[in-house]
Amino acid sequence: MIRTLVQDYEHVHIGIGIVGNLLFLVGSVLFYKAFDQYYGLAVSLFVVGSAFMLVGSLGSALRRMWERREERSGAGA
Repeated sequence: MIRTLVQDYEHVHIGIGIVGNLLFLVGSVLFYKAFDQYYGLAVSLFVVGSAFMLVGSLGSALRRMWERREERSGAGA
């Protein structure tokens, strides 16, 4: 199931990564002194954004790994 999600739905993990980057950026900006009242939100966005970025990167890495394995197995045949 994971392999299908990673290989057939590449746009999903790319989208998750982009959303993660956006959340990470907004959370980072909210750490400025002018936004002290949003500190809790900043931390939450930072953490969730980081997790999304990780998931997106893992999806990309797994897809590349499986593609390389398929290339190697196809090249030997």
